[in-house]
Amino acid sequence: MTMAGESAGAEARRQRSLAAEHRRRADDAEQRASRYEIAERTESESARILAPLAGIGYHLLADRRWPGSRTAQVDMVVVGRSGVFIVDTKAWRDVAVHNDRITRGQEDVTDDIARLADLAYSTEAALVDIGLAPGEVHAVAALAGQKKMHARVASVDIVGVHDLIGHLTKRGARLSAKRVDEVLAALLEHFPVIGEAPAAPQQLVVPAPVLPRDPAPVLDDETVDHLLDGVLEAPIEDWMAFLDPAQAKLVRRNFNGPARIRGAAGTGKTVVGLHRAAYLARATGGRVLFTTYIRTLPAVLESLLERLAPDMVGRVDFVNVHAFANRLLKERGVTFTIDTLEAQRAFSDAWNVISASSPLKAARFTRRYWEDEIAYVIKGRGLTHFDEYADLARVGRKHALPVEVRQAVWDLYEAYSANLRRRGVCDFEDTVLLARDALRELPLDRYDAVIVDEAQDLSCAMVSLLHALVGDRPDGLTLIGDGQQTIYPGGYTLGEVGISLAGRGVVLDVNHRNTAEILDFAKQMVTDDQFMDIEGIDGAGDAVSAVSRSGERPAVHHFADRDAHDAGLLARVEQVLRLVGTGHGDVGILTATNPQADKVRAVLDAAGVPSVSLKYYAGKSSDQIRVGTIKRAKGLEFKQVLLPHVPAKLLADAPETESVADRERRELDRRELYVGMTRARDGLWVGSLGKTRASR
Repeated sequence: MTMAGESAGAEARRQRSLAAEHRRRADDAEQRASRYEIAERTESESARILAPLAGIGYHLLADRRWPGSRTAQVDMVVVGRSGVFIVDTKAWRDVAVHNDRITRGQEDVTDDIARLADLAYSTEAALVDIGLAPGEVHAVAALAGQKKMHARVASVDIVGVHDLIGHLTKRGARLSAKRVDEVLAALLEHFPVIGEAPAAPQQLVVPAPVLPRDPAPVLDDETVDHLLDGVLEAPIEDWMAFLDPAQAKLVRRNFNGPARIRGAAGTGKTVVGLHRAAYLARATGGRVLFTTYIRTLPAVLESLLERLAPDMVGRVDFVNVHAFANRLLKERGVTFTIDTLEAQRAFSDAWNVISASSPLKAARFTRRYWEDEIAYVIKGRGLTHFDEYADLARVGRKHALPVEVRQAVWDLYEAYSANLRRRGVCDFEDTVLLARDALRELPLDRYDAVIVDEAQDLSCAMVSLLHALVGDRPDGLTLIGDGQQTIYPGGYTLGEVGISLAGRGVVLDVNHRNTAEILDFAKQMVTDDQFMDIEGIDGAGDAVSAVSRSGERPAVHHFADRDAHDAGLLARVEQVLRLVGTGHGDVGILTATNPQADKVRAVLDAAGVPSVSLKYYAGKSSDQIRVGTIKRAKGLEFKQVLLPHVPAKLLADAPETESVADRERRELDRRELYVGMTRARDGLWVGSLGKTRASR
């Protein structure tokens, strides 16, 4: 072939290649245009379906820029009474979900969904500064043209576009109108309009309702009723959806080992713990154990979680420590019998054979003191040899014991243990030790995280049991509490359990519950109180940096006899129920003992005032006054608190001559009063029989 022929052939091939490239580009352009047309059509469909929400207080932010990207687009951000929703519309067909993966036909599109989950997570972090609680931001993938389908992948809800309204409003009214405005202002800054600079932080721009080209759908009566229910019902308690910024950041904070959250009464420790439980369950995809010493508190907290984070119900186990130990032993096939009456008889038999000359029967001590010594100091640590007890620091006990007295205590303990064995029963401390040993023999890989509320009230063995569930893994163990609120004898330090916080301790110092007057009044009970904190340092209570509320000053009301006392109690109940916004369920009457609580309920019943015992209170709303012991009220709060039957001597100055053992009991009782007083949000009434020499 000649050179001219070769040149002509090469030119022809070049032309064919150029033509093919033009066709490919044209096809790509056509496909892109088709995709954009589909995207525009599907986004328009979502906007048309969601448009009615704009008429009932929701704000629809369409075509927003993906934070951190110049070109990526967010289809729709919806904010309203039920929370924040990031909606991405997908024109997907043949969708299948299996094992937390999602496919479209043969293509795995899980990564697309994961990016949407990441966006929700980063948005949640951006809203921490205004205090929006984790769990109030939701990612939703809406499948165009589909209805009556719901799946969940990577924390993203996948629903048919025609189910969007029902899905977005089913949570009910969680945010007040004021809170919605605050969130909206932050979202306008976080999600700027494509092609525009972010809105100024201080500027609140309420967007106009989305006006689709097509007419909005006509809603049936059932849907309209559902929407109005969400608008008209009162929002849930503000703290369920909003925390202060420090609390909100703490809920999401990552710790590289065991951590502790502490703070004075009213600083929101339990609330933070509850939010953190939901957050960790959502973040890990695993299970979380939320536990405490009080038997009735877990049921209350579980009820609150149903309202706070309904999607996490079943992923967080609420159970007190003793119930958890019993459950574990039954799962492991360990036989045990708890009989409190037989256990009391076993101790009585051991006590009664002690001679009157024994140092244990000295006038400055009581039988109860030694019962507590064995339960909290010896069995609370699982001590097995006298040498361990002989050298023990006995944290929390104020009276020093010489070695000969400790030997007498150890002899009493061994006699009591032998009596239990002969009767074939055990006490509550035994079940904790059995469960701890069962875990040492065979670990339990069930929980990704354990949260312990009122950690200062637990024993060494209890904390060891719970620590064994998660070890020192990151975000595994969170201990929550306040040493100032220790109301049980004895104590422990984390060093005894082998737990190192290594700087992973956080203090909350803003009181959101009490008025300044209630807090100042309650502090009188613990002014001179010194205690050993679980971190092994001498404590005098954490300071409060701010109290945001003010109200009437509480007072102690002294009565000459029981009839006058009960009349004063009923008069106070009648008075507080006349206050605007205060119902029977907002009032708590708290006592030191169960018999006192029973007497209060009898007085209320005779007067026709409805009440419910805290023994049976599970966090559900009811128009009944709550009555129970201060111990059962730990972790709870009430608008109005009444403390009847308070001994006058407990409110008076300490006697000039008082044994160390008596001083220890007095400090515990006054701490308990402090706990009861700080359950009150707006008002506090204290009733006492008899006169007092001098009140602090």
